[in-house]
Amino acid sequence: MATRRTGLREQKKQATREALREAALRLALERGPDNVRVDDIAEAAGVSPRTYNNYFSSREQAIVAAVTTEREARIAAAVADRPADVRLADAVIDAIVDQYTSTEDPRQDALLLITSTSTLRDAFIHTATAIENPLADAIAQRLGDTDPYISRVLAAGVTAAVRVALERWLQPPSTPIAPGGLVVPSGALPELLRTALASLAPALDAAER
Repeated sequence: MATRRTGLREQKKQATREALREAALRLALERGPDNVRVDDIAEAAGVSPRTYNNYFSSREQAIVAAVTTEREARIAAAVADRPADVRLADAVIDAIVDQYTSTEDPRQDALLLITSTSTLRDAFIHTATAIENPLADAIAQRLGDTDPYISRVLAAGVTAAVRVALERWLQPPSTPIAPGGLVVPSGALPELLRTALASLAPALDAAER
């Protein structure tokens, strides 16, 4: 019975989180992100502002979550599922590039909103930190690693490389601005990610030896 109650509680939390991020994105697209308050999002999702604060620390975090949700879990699963004869470095790099550059992403309107708003760009870049813990677990699983520091350090390095690539993509030194305030991303994101992550390949290879 306790297990069932726990399962129902987790389902309710997940449903609340989903309702909040969907409401945040919808309102931001309708009004513009600067015209959306936390109270508005909470009301649209049918919860109190206090409940909202249990899930998200800002409106930007909630808006971006509608695009990035579960990405870290998909990356970790892709790394864990690659055949054992595939290099760990290749497994990690391919998983991240695939998840960040999928051409099947239905949220193109949300991505456009993110690139046109500086605070949303910052929040989008910050979401890379969510990769670390699930990826550390996936790396440890592949390595059969009993030392938690190895997988954690490797995952932290990968997370930092992803953040650097995203920063360069969305916040180049001389950011070109298109009509309407839209930031024109600098370079191809897949190439930027692969270049940034390539610096970690020797460490990932060494961990497999």
